[in-house]
Amino acid sequence: MIDIALAQSDVEIERCFAIMQALRPHLILSDFVTRIRRQEQHGYRLAYLKDEETTRAVAGFRISESLSWGKFLYVDDLVTQEGDRSHGYGTNLLNWLLDYAKTNACEQLHLDSGVQRFLAHRFYFKQRLEIRAYHFAINLTQS
Repeated sequence: MIDIALAQSDVEIERCFAIMQALRPHLILSDFVTRIRRQEQHGYRLAYLKDEETTRAVAGFRISESLSWGKFLYVDDLVTQEGDRSHGYGTNLLNWLLDYAKTNACEQLHLDSGVQRFLAHRFYFKQRLEIRAYHFAINLTQS
């Protein structure tokens, strides 16, 4: 039975680590809960999908507002355990995020995806998401 919930306890957050690390390999377990808790102070939420008591997919997101998008839900992280892909978990979690956004009076849902993530892009297109912009960045910690 599929269940989707917000991670609230430290234990629930820790259970999301292995899946999140597949998307964010630089993360380390000893730091994970602290980083999530710090981001929560700025509106970040961590949702997870369980099937048969096993966490299969994770989404980190926040609700914000901007002049360009109005009130929106921004997906920071969306990942399904590699061996669990193509079982509908990503679709279920994305649909949950869309419902959460609507329930919270958001006008849009947005996410960025690395240009190299071709399989993720195929999934997003299948879910009717559109490419609407380029995202530009500069690393300020390197010369």
